[in-house]
Amino acid sequence: MQSRGLLYPCFCTRKDIQKESDAAGGAPHGLEGPLYPAICRSLSEVERQSRIAAGESCALRLDVDRAVAEVGSHLEWIDVGRGIQRAEPQKPGDVVLVRKDIGCSYHLAVVVDDAVQEVTRVTRGEDLFEATHLHRLLQALLGLKSPEYEHHALMCDSDGRRLAKRNDAETLRSLRHRGVSADEIIKRLVVCLG
Repeated sequence: MQSRGLLYPCFCTRKDIQKESDAAGGAPHGLEGPLYPAICRSLSEVERQSRIAAGESCALRLDVDRAVAEVGSHLEWIDVGRGIQRAEPQKPGDVVLVRKDIGCSYHLAVVVDDAVQEVTRVTRGEDLFEATHLHRLLQALLGLKSPEYEHHALMCDSDGRRLAKRNDAETLRSLRHRGVSADEIIKRLVVCLG
């Protein structure tokens, strides 16, 4: 993708992006916070190389407009519960594909991993539905098949917060350790999922 001119270095921090978003009156938000306002997309190649040579850390972002121009805007995927979905990969903006702190982003990793493992159905939470727009674009750019997707409802606690490690949600193991029966756990899941 880099040799095709689809990636560019981004030197912005989250703080820089938030500052730009605030200055624009609270710009729209995407998958990972405020949409990136493409600050570094317009940097000249000379400035990019100069900053890299100076040791300034950077991530690599996908130029989504250029990527869509290359593959076309008629990308679709199948969602088991919703049928054929038309991809709108511009929704998340120019996302990071190679992060400053690790080799590649979640988005690139899952697309490649699914293809390598010949996954035919991806089942994941509803919170990742919007990411599928981008994943479908990445599949097209890399010449990979698109699996079917199934996005399930999220399980939430009594306060409506999703059950997740980041929220210190109780695990199935801890429930079972406390003596909660499998039947009781299933009843709770049914209530959570409506």
